[in-house]
Amino acid sequence: MKKVIFRGVATALITPTTEKGVDFDAFERLINWQIEEGVQALVICGTTGEGPTLTDEEHREVFRKAMDFAAGRVAMIAGTGSNDTAYAIDLTKCAADLGYDAGLLVTPYYNKTTQRGLIAMYTAIADSSPLPEILYNVPGRTGINIEPATYAALADHPNIVGIKEANGNMAKIVETAALCGDRLCIWSGEDGMITPMLAMGGDGVISVLSNILPRKTVELCQSFFDGDVARSAALQCDMLPLINALFCETNPIPVKAALAAMGFCENYLRLPLVPMEEGHRQHMLELMRQQGLNV
Repeated sequence: MKKVIFRGVATALITPTTEKGVDFDAFERLINWQIEEGVQALVICGTTGEGPTLTDEEHREVFRKAMDFAAGRVAMIAGTGSNDTAYAIDLTKCAADLGYDAGLLVTPYYNKTTQRGLIAMYTAIADSSPLPEILYNVPGRTGINIEPATYAALADHPNIVGIKEANGNMAKIVETAALCGDRLCIWSGEDGMITPMLAMGGDGVISVLSNILPRKTVELCQSFFDGDVARSAALQCDMLPLINALFCETNPIPVKAALAAMGFCENYLRLPLVPMEEGHRQHMLELMRQQGLNV
């Protein structure tokens, strides 16, 4: 059994930005609120954190500040993946030096690769890393899918501990669970599939939704872990309309608009991302009000 980095909810946290750069005051407030609301972990500089448009200096400074703000209260996961393997290794070493609990490694985008290439890349990073690694499969963004047999080939590496799975294919997820057993933790990478993933032995979710509904997302997972599957399923269904609204445009466009409406940050994104269409935003705000949020 590999080390379980967290069980429950890890928020894939936004990076608050303005025209002047990263807003670290807003970042600190957001991290403190997330921890107070009960999340088990935070993911820093992932897709939701707009990692691809942070400069290298910003990326490392956000890593540093997040660790300072969290102050050991939750598990911390650093988004260190890249389509440049050497850069991913360097970022992962940076995160290790700062005390992170794990790295999150997205599949290589644009240059893509074969399944053999994925095995070679992930093995190279894991061999070089003092950190446990979580593989991140999101074919809708990267154009490449990690196949169950590839997970199985990587599962015995001591530094590869789990998967953030966002391929949307439950049959493939079942196959992965069957092949890997307890050699890899599996976390849902899709908020609309948390309860089904838990039913397949998943350990929780790396979540966009929990940016705005952390306590309720934690409740969904904890209900399942406590044996109240019906409650977990009911919460999943109840939040589904808002989940869909959070993904009606490219993430993190909607969730940043949502957090801006909640007063946590400016609704500022870096190109090529642009602010949410007003009609979509108004619909999302109404669904947020239905969930009890004051927006």
